[in-house]
Amino acid sequence: MQHRTVGDVMTHAVIAVGRDAPFQEIVEHLRTWRISALPVLAGDGRVVGVVSEADLLAREEVADTVLPPSDRAADATLRQQAHALTAGQLMSFPAITVHPDATLAQAARAMAHAHVKRLPVVDAEARLVGVVSRSDLLKVYLRRDEDIEADVREALLAHPLPTDASRVDVKVEEGVVTLRGTVPEPSPLRILDLLARSVPGVVDVQTLIGIGPPPHTAPGDTPAIHSTGATL
Repeated sequence: MQHRTVGDVMTHAVIAVGRDAPFQEIVEHLRTWRISALPVLAGDGRVVGVVSEADLLAREEVADTVLPPSDRAADATLRQQAHALTAGQLMSFPAITVHPDATLAQAARAMAHAHVKRLPVVDAEARLVGVVSRSDLLKVYLRRDEDIEADVREALLAHPLPTDASRVDVKVEEGVVTLRGTVPEPSPLRILDLLARSVPGVVDVQTLIGIGPPPHTAPGDTPAIHSTGATL
């Protein structure tokens, strides 16, 4: 099974501004579209920065800052920030971006490390092609249990295993996969678990697998049950 990528969940219609966009226009876009940040573009569509609510508020905070007369260098920097009026002057740069083929996990890590809620999505030339948000990354967990179950079965059957995957029963409830069945040896257990977890939308995997020959080939024998499961 292929992992979902940013390109699968991103928003293609993106609100962005140019370097010369004025302060009030930026505020209006943020308010109208109910977003917290905007990509800032160069003339050729390349993302050169991001202007956020935090950047706008920082300008207002700087405007009220008073320094001792002796601190001239810092005072000059603060004056420059306080008089920033355009996206190019206000933006944070370089922008933290992600490519469409990045996995959802990679995008989530980038957001966490940068402490942001949205990432511009860019192509190989750094041109804007979309935007991905935290809520976009969570869309994958809205899949129906029936669809997840079908994909888990497909993943188990498609992967070469030292056991017959058709003997493993798959059930999914609220995104939690339960695997039941019997395998001749413990070695496939970890592989079965990893294959199930690779399916988009899986919240957790519970593995209830018997170790031993199939019950119908050894009447009266009860295979040992190997149970695993860890909350993600």
